[in-house]
Amino acid sequence: MELQGTIKKISDIQTFASGFQKREMVILTEEQYPQPINVEFLQDKCDLLNAYKEGDKVKVSINIRGREWTSPQGEVKYFNSITGWRLEKVDGGNFNEPVEAKPATNSTSVDKTDVFTEEDDDLPF
Repeated sequence: MELQGTIKKISDIQTFASGFQKREMVILTEEQYPQPINVEFLQDKCDLLNAYKEGDKVKVSINIRGREWTSPQGEVKYFNSITGWRLEKVDGGNFNEPVEAKPATNSTSVDKTDVFTEEDDDLPF
């Protein structure tokens, strides 16, 4: 899966006693109702964030993970996490607007009697 938006926040790397590392990024989606989504980067993927700063428009590839936890009182709860594994910059355009293809221009004139040239017609293919 992928998310696109603007980086709102990048946290420092957190290192735990076990040697486990994580770094979090909040991405603000760009849609009718923007959502701040927290994405975790784990272990060696923490370094992916070094090349980015708050305000950058990015596309992040993610995995959604879930886990079950049983409290000391025996109540079962479920948690989800979003883990990033690839990050790339996106140009400054609006993500929701379709990109229009520019018509190709041919600088050389083509003889219309050539049977291999394409002609304009109304066929949809």
